[in-house]
Order: sequence, then structure tokens, then C-alpha cells
Amino acid sequence: MITSVLVANRGEIACRVARTCHELGIRTVAVHSDADEHALHARVADTAVRLPGSAPADTYLRGDLIVKAALAAGADAVHPGYGFLSENAAFARAVRDAGLVWIGPPPEAIEAMASKTRAKELMGVEPLREVTEADLPVLVKAAAGGGGRGMRVVRRLADLDGALAAARAEAASAFGDGEVFVEPYLGGEAGGRHVEVQVLADTHGTVWTLGTRDCSLQRRHQKVIEEAPAPGLSRRLTDELHALAVRAARAVGYTGAGTVEFLVAGERAHFLEMNTRLQVEHPVTEAVFGVDLVAEQIRIAEGHALDDTPPPARGHAVEARLYAEDPARDWSPQTGRLHRLAVPGTVRLDTGYGDGDDIGVHYDPLLAKAVAHAPNRAEAIRKLASALERAVIHGPVTNRDLLVRSLRHEEFAQARMDTGFYDRHLPELTAPAPDPYAPLAAALADAHGRSRFGGWRNLPAQPQTRRYATAGEEHEVRYRHTRDGLTADGVHVVHADAALVVLDVDGVRRRYEVSRYGDRVYVGATALTALPRFPDPTVQHAPGSLLAPMPGTVVRIADGLAEGAAVEAGQPLLWLEAMKMQHRITAPATGTLTALHATPGQQVEPGMLLAVVQPA
Repeated sequence: MITSVLVANRGEIACRVARTCHELGIRTVAVHSDADEHALHARVADTAVRLPGSAPADTYLRGDLIVKAALAAGADAVHPGYGFLSENAAFARAVRDAGLVWIGPPPEAIEAMASKTRAKELMGVEPLREVTEADLPVLVKAAAGGGGRGMRVVRRLADLDGALAAARAEAASAFGDGEVFVEPYLGGEAGGRHVEVQVLADTHGTVWTLGTRDCSLQRRHQKVIEEAPAPGLSRRLTDELHALAVRAARAVGYTGAGTVEFLVAGERAHFLEMNTRLQVEHPVTEAVFGVDLVAEQIRIAEGHALDDTPPPARGHAVEARLYAEDPARDWSPQTGRLHRLAVPGTVRLDTGYGDGDDIGVHYDPLLAKAVAHAPNRAEAIRKLASALERAVIHGPVTNRDLLVRSLRHEEFAQARMDTGFYDRHLPELTAPAPDPYAPLAAALADAHGRSRFGGWRNLPAQPQTRRYATAGEEHEVRYRHTRDGLTADGVHVVHADAALVVLDVDGVRRRYEVSRYGDRVYVGATALTALPRFPDPTVQHAPGSLLAPMPGTVVRIADGLAEGAAVEAGQPLLWLEAMKMQHRITAPATGTLTALHATPGQQVEPGMLLAVVQPA
């Protein structure tokens, strides 16, 4: 029997594995980098072991250090979670060689499927060896790992070499393996859907298929919204997907939890890969089948047999990934203090952050996963959208509004989505829609909070003015204290204090809960920045200045780029790495590069001047 498990991961998956272990009476050991010293996953574990450093290559990708940590802490098993070393056969062997139980598939199965090129050959699917115009568009893809890293869509042959170089660099940074390959791109304009099958296999020859999942809503080839079962699949196609998944599992002698992924177009299924680990989206399968996949992984590792058949499926489940990122700014990751995160208890919330935790630059920007389960798809979608809309999220910019709008979009509601959903709809899904009364509520709460005498007796009769910024726009608010109370442009103030404002607008009462952290004000779901009455002069940048959009590291400068070079609008000039993803900084206009301040390896902060392009 397993008595103590080291979780070789971080964030929400480490917390999620620890939760199941504690329910089973198993002690847990966390590992943490210096950046994660106070992280939630290190706090919820029974024991925590430091991995010196902050970068993944120095910490969570160091299998030797993790094995030493397990032995030092007295663990007798290792659960890899997902990402990092979860699909690393050498790490699995090292765990076993140290006399520890590996809660995952055999190293040989990982080896056979961890390389997507070898997996495709095993399933009879060949990658492209030579790319011609007739093959376009194509997808450059990392042979190892997942999560959308090391992937690039190429629509012009002239872009292929650059895409290969960028994919190799990103894959090497994320997985320690820079191997990439090229395959036909069947997503987006081809109307393809990303569909996968959850498998669970024991050491006694039983293989379960636990339904299907649709993961078509993706950004940068990384999933955003997932659901189970995948809607609209025919019985024939579903049976074919299940059969292919069982074939893949049996072909490599698979045990434990794994996922076989396909691209589906019409009634055709194209094998993509087998992920030899737990998937981020596994909670939707758990909700539909009423199983705990982590508990089943542990029981299988202990040698227990599965029942002959899996439990029946019930209802529908939808999961949304809440990211600290700004979809309106090329999905740029965000950092900073997460002051508060609270989602209604009507949905399941898996998170690796607690109130007051800092979101840093070293790791994936995933904050949490919210999962709703209901008797049918429409109810599950409504339940999840409502919970996210009412969630309290005080901290960096997130994709919450995008998630709510996506769930309520007609195309998604009618299950007509494909992997090109965000390519088509991103502008409408990210268009600003601020609450017109939120700035007024912020001003009234702010004025009450600054009052020395309480109430409103100290407010002068002349109009009071406050300025706020939200969604890239500035708002000036005016209100007045009269004998009848506070008024502002015909809006009657029913109640106002530092934390709650109630407004009467044309007979309809609007209730606003207000929180403030420095100059950041949260009014319901609206985030505002309080602006000074007399703003200080700011540093002016020359036209064409390229500023760092996020904190990160300069990993690459375009070949041959130097001051005085002629550049074209949209031409990639340099690449920043932040939160395990690489982001291109492109020329804003056609002209001349008059200044280049960035150098490879340089750490940059938001707003730092990287380069200047003088428009032609």
C-alpha cells in the first residue's frame, strides 16, 4: 500500500493530486522552486522540499533532484501530474530504479508515445518529410510535450524555416527536447474539431474508454474550454474513436490514465497523439462518469484491477480555464498579486492560488479551472457561464469575460464550433463593454472611504470629480451632495459606503460591491484604475517605440537585425519568453530600425523600451 506520495509538479494539478491523496489517507510531499516557496501547493502538502532556483530547467525539470527529494522526505511513490516530467521515460525509470512506485504508465509506453513522430508511425500515420505549396497550410509541432508549446501554423513556404526555429527553441525550453515535425494542418479554416478519448488501463489487461471530450476552443493550440461528452458525434464515429484509443493503449502495453487525441472533420478521424499522463481537462470526465481518476491511478499503481466495464455516463460537463492573460492584447500573460479569487460553489474549482498569492513570470498563466456538471449540455453551459460572471477576481487581467462570452456565443451553444473559433470571433469576444455606472460607484465608495466624519455631511455642495481608466478608456465622474442626498446625472444614490454602493437608475436598483487595492478599484466584475486629479508628467516615447508588453526574457533577436536595418510592418524583430511561452515583438510599421536596446538573455519589465522603428 502506498502511504506517502511526492507530487512532482506545481500549481493546480499538484493541489488536486494532494486533495485526493489526503482523502485516501496518503501523506503528500511537495517540491517547490524558490519562486514557489509560498505557493499554495507547497502549503497544502504535509511536507515540502526546496528545489534551488526558479527557472523550470533548474527545478521542476530536474528529475535527479526530485528523486532525491522523494527519498529524503520518506515518500514511497511519485505522481508526475501533467507537463514538466510527466511524459519523460528516463524520469519514470529513475523513480523506479530508486525503489519508488511510479504512478503512471510503464517507461516503455511513455517512450513509444512520448515522441509524436514515433506514435504516428505506430498508428500508421506519417509526418510530412518534404513540404510543398500543395501541402499548405501545415503545422510545425514539438515531438515531445504538449500544452500548445512548440507549435506554429505555416501558410507560406517562406515562413517555414522561421517557424521551425521558433518551435524548436520553445520546445527545448519547455520540455528539454527541441525535436519538431511537420504535419498537415486540418484546423481552423478546415472546420476541424479537437476530440479526445480518455483511457484507463490496469495491469491485468482491462482497458476502459471513458467517453469523449471536445477541446476545440483553443488559443495558440492550447485548450481554453473543454466538455464531455463531445457533442454531435455519430455512434459510428464514437465507436471508431473508442476502438482506436483501445488499439493505441494495447499497442504499447499501457497502464494508468492516458488520452488519445484526434482531429475530427465530418465523419473522418485523424490521429494526433497519445498523451501518456493525466490531462488538464480530466475533471469533465470525472464529473460525467463519477470517478476520481487520480484515485484510480493510485489504485492501479498498487496493483488493483479495474471492473470489467466502466461506470455509466451521466449528464454533461463543461470546463473553462481561467488564465491570467489579456486576450485583447495577443493573449499576453499577466503578472502581479492575486488579491482575491472566489467562484460560486455551484461549480468545481481547481486552483493553485490562494488570496494574496503572487503570479510570477516563470510558469504557465493558468489560475484555475472551473467545471460545471448538469443533466444536459445547455444547463451545464448556463451554470458555468453564470458562475464565472459572478466570480470575484481581484488581481491581474484575466480571460474571464472572454470565457463568459464564448460560452454564450451562438456557435458554441449550438455545438458548431471548431478549432478556428477564436480566429473568427476574437474581436467581438474581446470588445470592451464596461458598465457605465461602475466609475460612479467607485467614486462614491472612494469618497466615503476618505471621509473623516462618516456619512456625507462633510461633502461640499459643488460637484465632486473623480477620474478612472478601464478597458483603455478614461472616465470622468461628477456627483453632488444635495438636500435630497447624492445625485449624479439623474442617478439616485440609494446607499453608499466604502464597500457597497446601491444606485437607482430609472427605477431599477443596481448593487455594486467595491474593493480597492492601491489605485486599483474593483466594482463588481469591472476593474478600474483611479487616476490622479493632476497627473504627473510622463516619459514620452518616440513614435515607433516598441515597449515590452510583459515581464520576461529576451530569448532571440531576428537574424541579421541591427540598427539602421530596413524593416517591414509585421516583421518579427525579437522574441520574449514569459510563462513558458514565446511572444513575438513585431515592427509596428515599415521603416528603419533606429534603435535596438534588447539583447539575448536580458530580463525586461513591462514598458521597458526594446527598440524603435522610424516609420518610412
